[in-house]
Amino acid sequence: MKHLLKLLDLSKDEIIEILNLADQLKYELKHNISHRHHLEGKTLGMIFQKASTRTRVSFEVGMEQLGGYPLFLSANDLQIGRGEPIQDTARTLGRYLNGIMLRTYEQKEVEDLAKYSGIPVINGLTDFAHPCQVLADLMTIRELKGQFEGLKMCFIGDGFNMANSLTVGGLKVGMSVSLACPEGYHPAKEVLEFAKAYDCFELTASPQKAAEKADVVMTDVWWSMGDEGETEKRVKAFKGYQVNDELMSHAATDALVLHCLPAHREEEITEKIFEAHADEIFEEAENRLHAQKAVMVKLMS
Repeated sequence: MKHLLKLLDLSKDEIIEILNLADQLKYELKHNISHRHHLEGKTLGMIFQKASTRTRVSFEVGMEQLGGYPLFLSANDLQIGRGEPIQDTARTLGRYLNGIMLRTYEQKEVEDLAKYSGIPVINGLTDFAHPCQVLADLMTIRELKGQFEGLKMCFIGDGFNMANSLTVGGLKVGMSVSLACPEGYHPAKEVLEFAKAYDCFELTASPQKAAEKADVVMTDVWWSMGDEGETEKRVKAFKGYQVNDELMSHAATDALVLHCLPAHREEEITEKIFEAHADEIFEEAENRLHAQKAVMVKLMS
């Protein structure tokens, strides 16, 4: 494991190793056991071409807790924002830093950054994948359910980066995965090709069918950054794809509800369901910190 670009690149064992280390680091933090030695003297450059709350704060705090230095780099402040090729930025930053986290639009940008920088690169989010979030999701599921095998995860909504990464991560660790996405909003072809090898994968247009006896119900906003101009179109397309009381009646009685946040309440999820599962959702948000710390230790120590 040289980079974290997408979960398709990782084996089941590599994912489990990250989750085990994340559990350990979380335990140490809760018991005031310092682990600053892991990345002492190391610097992580964090490039943001998309706005962020959880990604920025969790990476900054996590890097400091591991003894390293987080360097925030807005794309607007870099020459990359004025047209410098990604490969030139990569080859320059690779001589200054010990690792790079990039939050951007195109998957090719993180792939090129990894190709040319010569140092570990972490995908903080692209339009194709959100591996850091899904590692935190998997950590939360195992923490609250105790296992992966025999569990059914369903995702209701847009077959975008979260659906892509949840499908890959869920199947790789041994869960069955069911997606409910409207026509025209299906996951990436690369992900669907991967999923063909698994009998426990389902793609349907019916949220109720996807949620049937699900142990984990997941959703995300109906439009991501950059899609705001499609709001009216997407509201129509996703009508009926809300996580609400009726949908949850199809899931297991003890089903978890998770959301990567930010949430648009009364759109993809009702206020009632969100608040009923808030403890799970914010444990999931906290686990971004621990899962990403594990990734940084694996890549940079």
